[in-house]
Amino acid sequence: PCIGRFVQRRAGRRLHNEPMIKVSVVILTWNSVPEVGRCLASLPNGLTFPHEVIVIDNGSQDETVSMITRQFPQTQLVKNDRNCGVAPARNQGIRLARGEYVLILDDDTIIQPTALDHLVRLLDTQPDVGLCGPKLIDADGQLCLSCRLFPTLLDKLGRRFPSALTRNAAREAELADWAHDTTRRVDYVIGACQMIRRTALTEVGLLDENIFYGPEDIDLCLRMYQAGWRVVYHPQASVTHAERRMARSALSRLGWKHVGGLIYYFWKHKYLFSRQTLYARFPESCKSCHMSDAL
Repeated sequence: PCIGRFVQRRAGRRLHNEPMIKVSVVILTWNSVPEVGRCLASLPNGLTFPHEVIVIDNGSQDETVSMITRQFPQTQLVKNDRNCGVAPARNQGIRLARGEYVLILDDDTIIQPTALDHLVRLLDTQPDVGLCGPKLIDADGQLCLSCRLFPTLLDKLGRRFPSALTRNAAREAELADWAHDTTRRVDYVIGACQMIRRTALTEVGLLDENIFYGPEDIDLCLRMYQAGWRVVYHPQASVTHAERRMARSALSRLGWKHVGGLIYYFWKHKYLFSRQTLYARFPESCKSCHMSDAL
């Protein structure tokens, strides 16, 4: 199990006149002084609703922890003794969260002004949406394909062994030919930025800790649909994802962890080639929503 210790924690009880926390922001970081610093600095303008910020440091060996304590003293900060993986560490933060909504946020994101307010308002007005995500753009302002259909083995192979067939499957799964300019239902949004309704999370459970690094974000969205909740992409919210790629070659330790996570995901949900197999198992309310992308 992860062994974490509080470096900074919130002050005792909530004061009588203190506003209720609307959003708990959970950020996982690892050896990322410049990235997490920019991310934390962007939050006050990016989210104007009452919120708390929880950072889980996954065993950093650099100055990440000392930088956060100096520059962001209001942040709750937990330092793990080692890299515990994505899902276990994020769950540490979720368990500490007090907000009506929980925001999972990568440390290499920069929030555009009031961007996260759009996600809050969507969840406030769409009570059957359990999870939503913003439009992600890269550091050059180019669109990131961050909302997708549930993966199949064919489109995953398309990334490693491109051919006409697998490339088409990958483009379909990534919704690459869609303009990404309207709010719509999608199968999943990637875990770089997910805002989750707490009541939905309580119902479906936390991130699956059997996945060290891989499709834990996809698995959570799939479980949302299985429980009757919807997942929505909302491009009015815009977040920069200056993606910090981890070394993940096919033969690296992290590469094998990722492959193992995918094998586990397909085994858990008992499909390989047809996502229609998944849709057929959804509750009736979610089967109908997969016949239309509209809200």
